[in-house]
Amino acid sequence: MYSILTPLVDCYPKGLNPQHSGRCFFLSCSLQGSPRSVPPVRYIGKVLRRNRIRPKMGMEKEPQKPQQVSYTVEQLVAVNPYNPDILPDLENYVNEQVASQTYSLDANLCLLRLYQFEPERLSTQIVARILVKALMAMPAPDFSLCLFLIPERVQMEQPFKTLIVLSHYLETGGFRQFWDEAAKSRHIVEAVPGFEQAIQAYAVHVLSLTYQKVPRSVLAEAINIEGLALDKFLEQQVVNYGWVLEMGQGGGQIIALPKTEFNHPELKKNSGDAVPLDHITRIFPILS
Repeated sequence: MYSILTPLVDCYPKGLNPQHSGRCFFLSCSLQGSPRSVPPVRYIGKVLRRNRIRPKMGMEKEPQKPQQVSYTVEQLVAVNPYNPDILPDLENYVNEQVASQTYSLDANLCLLRLYQFEPERLSTQIVARILVKALMAMPAPDFSLCLFLIPERVQMEQPFKTLIVLSHYLETGGFRQFWDEAAKSRHIVEAVPGFEQAIQAYAVHVLSLTYQKVPRSVLAEAINIEGLALDKFLEQQVVNYGWVLEMGQGGGQIIALPKTEFNHPELKKNSGDAVPLDHITRIFPILS
C-alpha cells in the first residue's frame, strides 16, 4: 500500500477555483498495487465534494487595487483630446497660464473644440482669456485659429466683439486706435498679466520691419509710452538690443533700429533665387 499526494488540477468542485484561492490542494490516497496507479479524476472530484474541501479564509489573496496614474494636461490632450471629462482640467489650465504667464496653444485649441461639442458648458471668461493670450502671441496667427473654433453667434457678444476689433487694429498697424480701444476695455485686457508688454514687443517688431530709423514720436505712439517712462524704455533697448539714439535735423530724437534683412534689403540672402554658374554655361551653346 502506498500513500501518494496527487495534485488536483482540473477536478475542483463548483465554487472552488484555484485561480481565485491561489492555493494548490493535494489529496492523500491509499492505493493497492503499483505506486503509478492514480485514482481517476472523477473519483477525486467525488472525494472533494464529499469532504467539502474549502480554502481557508485567511489564505485568500486580497484583490489588488488599480494604481492611480496622474497625467499632465499636455498628455491628456495628446492621448484623448475629444474626451469631455478633461474639460475642467483644460479650464483650470487656462487660469494657470494666466497666473504663471505661460502659454499653450494646443491645449487652448483643444478646449475650444470641446466647447463645440458641449456648448452649454462654454465659459465666456475662459474663452476671453484664451483670445487675450492669443493676441499676446502676435505676429503668430493664433488669434485667427482660436476664432475659427468659436461659433459666430458667440463672436457677436461681448467681450468677443471688442477683442476682434483689437485684433484688427494690430494686424493693420493701427496702434493708436488699438490703445484707445484697449483703454475702454481695461477690465478685459488687465485680467491677463503681461498683456501690455507683449503688445509693445509686437509693435517694436512691426516697426523694425518697416523703419531703419524711427522718430521718437512714432515709437511713442506705437508702444503707448511717453515722457520719462519712454526714456527708461529707450535706455533698456540701447543696452539690451543695440538701439542707437540720434538727433534729427529739427532737433527731434531719432532711434536707429538694428539692421535686419527686412529694413536693409542688402542683407537678405537670395540663395534660393540664385542660378548656379554651371547651369548658365550650359545655356550658352544653345543661345549661340
